[in-house]
Amino acid sequence: MDRQSLERHSDFEWWIKPTGHMRVPGIIYAGEDLIEEMDEKVREQVVNVATLPGIQRASYAMPDAHWGYGFPIGGVAAFDPEEGGVISAGGVGFDISCGVRTLHTGLNADALEQHKEKLADALFHSVPAGVGSTGAIKLSEHEMDEMLRGGARWAVAHGYGKAEDLERIEETGCASGSRPECVSREAKKRQAEEMGTLGSGNHYLEIQRVAEIFDQQAAAAFGLQLNDLVVSIHCGSRGLGHQVGTDYLKSMVIEGYKPIPDRELACAPIRSDLGQRYLGAMRAATNCALANREIITHLARGAFGEVIPDAKLTLLYDVSHNTCKIEKHVSDGYTRELFVHRKGATRAFGPRHPELPPSLREIGQPVLIGGTMGTESYILVGTTEGERLAFSSACHGAGRAMSRTQATKRWHGRDVIQKLAQQGILIRSRSFKGVAEEAPGAYKDVNAVAEAAEHAKLARRVARLVPLICVKG
Repeated sequence: MDRQSLERHSDFEWWIKPTGHMRVPGIIYAGEDLIEEMDEKVREQVVNVATLPGIQRASYAMPDAHWGYGFPIGGVAAFDPEEGGVISAGGVGFDISCGVRTLHTGLNADALEQHKEKLADALFHSVPAGVGSTGAIKLSEHEMDEMLRGGARWAVAHGYGKAEDLERIEETGCASGSRPECVSREAKKRQAEEMGTLGSGNHYLEIQRVAEIFDQQAAAAFGLQLNDLVVSIHCGSRGLGHQVGTDYLKSMVIEGYKPIPDRELACAPIRSDLGQRYLGAMRAATNCALANREIITHLARGAFGEVIPDAKLTLLYDVSHNTCKIEKHVSDGYTRELFVHRKGATRAFGPRHPELPPSLREIGQPVLIGGTMGTESYILVGTTEGERLAFSSACHGAGRAMSRTQATKRWHGRDVIQKLAQQGILIRSRSFKGVAEEAPGAYKDVNAVAEAAEHAKLARRVARLVPLICVKG
């Protein structure tokens, strides 16, 4: 990105002054190296989002930002319905409520060594992954609607998970305001056999070791110690969420707010019938994702039980990064109820936020940053400053440095798997092509991204995790 077009406010904060139809400035949080790596398209998309009606404070981009559909991936924007604010399908993304959940195992990483191959195989056979993957759960039309209303709570009620998990999930495992009747028949059909599956792309189930602690107080509050073994699951709403995004994007192009600077920014006034229908469908897809991660957790517990019965998988936290949430934030000196779009960006509530469970309220929300199958992941904690800086938002991962097509031209999946095995990382995947697309070198440096989030005061680093086993879509 051309730095000459940016106004530098600090080492990790860059502004785009309002020009033309921009209603607010654009703000990008990143270090100098990450700014230079960003495509110029990120700047263009940040500017375009800043032109939408009802936008508050600024159009934001996180340290891992890269070119997306309409909004940049890593984009954050909040809209006030009282000022004609809009809801944008492109501002949520197609994998609605894609997110990360991390679980304790109660084990030291050393306990894995003698079971590593067997556990990798057990997880691979227990959790379906890859393009078109299907699971053992087959939902009828009535069951589908019940799942779309109930989310993770539905999963627990049907024996797929534990009641104590719910406290550690956003919205205690169920997005209110879900309207399954606003989800198309095609979307439901696509999801009927996909519950409890990882899907493809950058989705994964990973066994990780806590390799470094940055914040002892927060780590203790999160129950993390050096060399602990943890499990991270990254996936979303599968075919249903993608179809909801596709369906409503088409409707917003035809019926939505005009004019817009880019067709991909198709949107609708929040209070319009179309806006309300999309919100109901999006919340249903959110519940689909929450139920999906809960079912995968249940399957992972079963695999661990077969191989390492002493493991006790308890949930640290589950947070989404493709959402639009109603939240109270201060804008222009007033506390307002805003619709916060986070696309490839993670909610990061700071200490004493009322929506956090009592066990986490004093320290702040765990912020789960996924890496790649060959690089680190991070656990951060939300900050008080994050509310003022970006509506309590932070990055969600490393962010792609090249396209999947470019990656497959540069790497071969079999070679990537062999190289990672030499580093002690076992990969299980049904697709060599998928592995090549997700090669570690196709992503930005997640260490730089996490460091930038901390220096920008969006979130604070707590622990660095390194992969040991990765089941890949």
